[in-house]
Amino acid sequence: MRIGISTSVIQRGRTGIAQYLFALTRALLAHAERHQFVLFVLEEDLELFQFARCAMTIIPVPEQYRDPVRDILWHQTVLPRLAREQRLDVLHVPSYRRMVWRRPCARVATIHDVAPFRVTGKYDWKRMLYGRVIARRLARRQERIIAVSRCTAQDIARYFGVPPGRVTVIHNGVDRERFHPGSRVAAREFARERYGLERPFFLYVARLEHPGKNHVRLISAFNQFRRTTAEPWQLVLAGGDWHGADVIHAAVRSSPFASEIRTLGFVKDEDLPGLYRAAEAFVYPSLYEGFGMPPTEAMACGCPVISSARGALAEVVGEAAAIVEPESVESIAEQLLAVAGDAGYRERLSAAGREQAGRFTWENAAARTLEVYGQAAGELAPEAELGMNVAGKEPV
Repeated sequence: MRIGISTSVIQRGRTGIAQYLFALTRALLAHAERHQFVLFVLEEDLELFQFARCAMTIIPVPEQYRDPVRDILWHQTVLPRLAREQRLDVLHVPSYRRMVWRRPCARVATIHDVAPFRVTGKYDWKRMLYGRVIARRLARRQERIIAVSRCTAQDIARYFGVPPGRVTVIHNGVDRERFHPGSRVAAREFARERYGLERPFFLYVARLEHPGKNHVRLISAFNQFRRTTAEPWQLVLAGGDWHGADVIHAAVRSSPFASEIRTLGFVKDEDLPGLYRAAEAFVYPSLYEGFGMPPTEAMACGCPVISSARGALAEVVGEAAAIVEPESVESIAEQLLAVAGDAGYRERLSAAGREQAGRFTWENAAARTLEVYGQAAGELAPEAELGMNVAGKEPV
């Protein structure tokens, strides 16, 4: 097959979709001898895909299309033409906001979540409207849709009305080369030298987004934790500013323990494993996730995890995490206290997390994604041929 993959939604590599695309593309390299891959990459992102240059065709996309609105228009106007020119069998778009309307070839989309339906105020009204109205219509036109969790698949059926037979659940994987247990001594030294973290800390890796990522309640819970215990733990928030970040920064400033709360900003990929290994515990109180990659990464590194069970998190963390009710500050504070006060509990969570993370591999995700490509292309071929023979023109 000749397979095209759109990558313009990676936002310079600083999003979960970016990590999905990087990891999936690396795993697909093992299949590059049997299939041809064409990546459509914004000019300033080309360096991020150097690892694929020898095995895959990379087509630069002008920077003028980086703006979200222009990028959406590019997907609807320019990308279909490029797909035809490249004689693609399948076009994979890994974002519900970029799914293409016209059919230049078989279309596959990955939907990571349906947040506009599940989290009030997650985006501004324009994005919410697009997600609720336009994306629903686009989803129904795709030959196949990949859902990154069973929860997301159920949401796609419920909110988008896509028949279950056209949706395949393929869990994200964990990059074993990066995320694995390592020396705690070396990790703590790394955290001290790079970020000035000299005391035990809870780590939260998520963009500073309010209200969806639930930072404000976590900060309130940490305040309760510090009032209750003499333990000198810190709270470390790793992630770049996003919608509502000003609310989170204000909560940090108003905390009586503001000096014990560190905001690191965006953390480079190469630094994440060291932070996971250095942390005494990882906390993820998100209000909703279509999958939730950071908890699996933390588990793979042996870091005990405290997590919400909202959205797909219940199926991702399973019974390997300390579960909190994310809308209850008291619930979060209770687990902070329980984990901080019991080294044996942390060790049990660590062991369970390593086993749970082992269930998610990018090799399996890539193999199953290729199966979806084949299904999409195989189902489209007879219809496309009929359209050419009867109508005398390319189907739309």
